[in-house]
Amino acid sequence: MNSFASGSSRQRQVGGLAALYLAAAYLVAMPYFIIFVKYRDVVDPFKKVALLVANHNSMRAMYLITYVVFGIVLAMLALALYARLKDDAPILAQAATVTGLIWAVVLVASGMIFNAGVAAVVGLQATSPGQAVAAWQAIEPVAEGLGGSGGELLGGLWVMLVSLAALRTGRQPKALNWLGVAIGAAGVLSVVPPLKDLAFGFGLLQIAWFIWLGIIMLRRPKALPSE
Repeated sequence: MNSFASGSSRQRQVGGLAALYLAAAYLVAMPYFIIFVKYRDVVDPFKKVALLVANHNSMRAMYLITYVVFGIVLAMLALALYARLKDDAPILAQAATVTGLIWAVVLVASGMIFNAGVAAVVGLQATSPGQAVAAWQAIEPVAEGLGGSGGELLGGLWVMLVSLAALRTGRQPKALNWLGVAIGAAGVLSVVPPLKDLAFGFGLLQIAWFIWLGIIMLRRPKALPSE
């Protein structure tokens, strides 16, 4: 019994730290891509490749942190939440975990494809700028598609399912869970082209959700309905 309780406590703490890392990754990525390297504002393919070449080291590091490592840590959080929710909401917890793990895998794949593509493009740029642009035009849609550029369906569905499961169990504050349902709905709806801007709201609000969730998981050895 003590061994089980100790293992459960460690998993909860790992989950809490994972949630805080995910929030921190968002907080690092947003100013980098919005303020310092305005990659998504560039439309011309030659200028985009030039920007990649000029910033390839920092961009590869950023994609490692916010996609590859993010996906691995997300999988850890998804498993920790499954352990937390499975007894009282088994079906919802299973569905959430499967969705979360799928999301984690595609994020890791997105980051690895992006970084491998950047390395190839940087090598080509020195000898054949035209081929570098052509290669990036083939690589970028794959990396961006896996990363959720067409809408945050997987991320939104995961947050929604986790939050609905938590509402069933009473193991987290209701306000946190209803916030998660709203965030998840925004992510799912962002796949509809006229509503694509909801993806920005999804990302911003998910930072608060991750921080709140991380604090809850680290703060208490056992979640209670009165949280």
